[in-house]
Amino acid sequence: MKIALIGNGAIAKLVTQFCASRAPKLQIVGAIGLPADIRCVGFHPLCPSLPDLLSLEPDLVVECAGHSAVKAYAAPVLAAGLDFIIVSTGSLADEALWNDVQAAAAKSKGRVKLVAGALPGVDALSAAKLAGLTKVTLRSSKPPKAWKGTPAEQTHNLDNITARTVIFAGNARQAALTFPKNANVAATAALAGIGFERTIIELVADPGVTQNRHHLEAEGAFGSMSLEMNANPSPDNPKTSHIAALSIMRLLENEASAISI
Repeated sequence: MKIALIGNGAIAKLVTQFCASRAPKLQIVGAIGLPADIRCVGFHPLCPSLPDLLSLEPDLVVECAGHSAVKAYAAPVLAAGLDFIIVSTGSLADEALWNDVQAAAAKSKGRVKLVAGALPGVDALSAAKLAGLTKVTLRSSKPPKAWKGTPAEQTHNLDNITARTVIFAGNARQAALTFPKNANVAATAALAGIGFERTIIELVADPGVTQNRHHLEAEGAFGSMSLEMNANPSPDNPKTSHIAALSIMRLLENEASAISI
């Protein structure tokens, strides 16, 4: 399977290494990085534009570059008839973009596929939705340093936090749009469950944790569940979890396998 990447950062690096370990079943044929990128995270070429990337004839395209990449590339990739895998699910909290992506997918033979990322139990949550959900709550706790470079710096002195501190409380749409680099799990929970407005999100800076902790609770006709993920940060980016890259690897493995789970 030939794979194209939108992105040339920490997640792209991990996915590239994984695909190299699965060659020739999985092959990265090219990527689009930032204009300033002069070195690729792998041995594949960096392409200056989407037409150049698509000329390499990939079987699917993986986005791992942030909200702006979803906005720029989702529709044209789908128009080319290719599957588009979205890592930055928080981008879909933008209602106009979500509508555009749905419309583009409806006209394409390609499909949009969303990775679970660091959200625990996304399969159970989406299954439970079929019988009706009444409440979904997600509490995400990370070390204070993981919130640097986010709006939390404007409201809290992250260097001086000594106790568990809630830096945001609201719904999933507000969380995903306000913290685009930290709250993809909030959007994934909303999309898998009861929507952006009804999904309750709490973001926490906690000096007592060394991992990224995501605690999901849901209630509905199925019963109730309470799941927790204690995820190690990505080796090159503390704002995201290592499991986020692993979830892409799992999806790609399933795409290239005769049996998937």
